[in-house]
Amino acid sequence: MNIIDFLGLMVWIAGFTFEAIGDAQLKNFLKQPENRGKLMQSGLWYYTRHPNYFGEVSQWWGIFIIALNVPYGYVSIIGPLTITFLILKVSGIPLLEEKMSTHPDFAEYSRKTSMFFPWFPRK
Repeated sequence: MNIIDFLGLMVWIAGFTFEAIGDAQLKNFLKQPENRGKLMQSGLWYYTRHPNYFGEVSQWWGIFIIALNVPYGYVSIIGPLTITFLILKVSGIPLLEEKMSTHPDFAEYSRKTSMFFPWFPRK
């Protein structure tokens, strides 16, 4: 394993972890009756409005990094570019954000919480 493999693997693991934890946190949140009608804003959802999408995209980029070690591996960039575009601009985040825009807490949540990349909330 060389540094490119290691870096790609770390990106993939980070993405997998983000997606798995984000999905588990949301599932647990939605199972609680007291959360009915509330907007998930804790755990990873405190740092990004879409931790599961961030994780999915990160996994694709990790695979691409690993593929750089093989002849013509750079051609595999089509995968992460496509999934990143689809999630950010077409079927992932735009549709979900439109659906969530009717929630009374969404305007404030979207103002302070990063849409995609995890980051500390704005004041």
